[in-house]
Amino acid sequence: MEATELLKKVRKIEIKTRGISNQVFSGEYHSAFKGRGMAFSEVREYQPGDDIRAIDWNVTARFNHPFIKVFEEERELTVMLLVDVSGSEDFGTQKQFKKDIITELCAVLAFSAIKNNDKIGIIFFSDKIEKFIPPKKGKSHILRIIRDLIEFKPSSKRTNIEQALRYFTNVVKKRSISFLISDFMSEGFSEALKITNKKHDLVALRIYDKREHELPDMGLIKLLDAETGKHKWVDTSSHQVRVHYLAAAKKREAELRDLFNKCGIDNTSIGTHEPYIQPLMNLFKMRNSR
Repeated sequence: MEATELLKKVRKIEIKTRGISNQVFSGEYHSAFKGRGMAFSEVREYQPGDDIRAIDWNVTARFNHPFIKVFEEERELTVMLLVDVSGSEDFGTQKQFKKDIITELCAVLAFSAIKNNDKIGIIFFSDKIEKFIPPKKGKSHILRIIRDLIEFKPSSKRTNIEQALRYFTNVVKKRSISFLISDFMSEGFSEALKITNKKHDLVALRIYDKREHELPDMGLIKLLDAETGKHKWVDTSSHQVRVHYLAAAKKREAELRDLFNKCGIDNTSIGTHEPYIQPLMNLFKMRNSR
């Protein structure tokens, strides 16, 4: 992509997503994620009604008088984006490709983070770690992330969510708000999901396309698996084929939803046929209500 064309695309996404962040998510983001970390502030003398679990026994022993630890909400958070850049993200039969929605989602979250004075970082993954940009602040840092989201070309088309999560927990030591953004066409990542959510505040954003659930009646068609490169002929005129296809998709979706619930992971699904604002708003409001 030519530099001038890339800059135009970055600028277009910046204008759109920063506007959405300022106008729509200005208060929702902070309300949804504030108070997730507590930092030690000071010690003071114990007062009636204080929580005895906060007593600092070392200071109490030294002065022979009870003292408690005082904590305050961490004002600065670290936000991490774990972005699936595998071959299946190049798919889209409706208004946008999955990767286009992912780019805008990341930009909205990044501008919301910077408005809240938080650091933002990103991990690009396929079935390997493609790229890691450490958390930082600043508009130029966000524009770099947007630029990479637009032009990045992964070296692999396959997906391994487990590896991405394990890498993330090893590299990012400080507890963070982390968004795992993928279509979740991967297997065997349930244990890594649990471990990650214990260390970090993990949120799952599932991106999907309607044609992954429903096949139109188009006769005999050749389908391409974007991750394996294999082709398969499918007779979409067969009612039985379409029914089985839908049933398999619903089963996968239900299993994924159950997994998120068991692991205590907040999640939402966003289709290529719909605006992403409402699903994201609903997610933020749900977290804020707890």
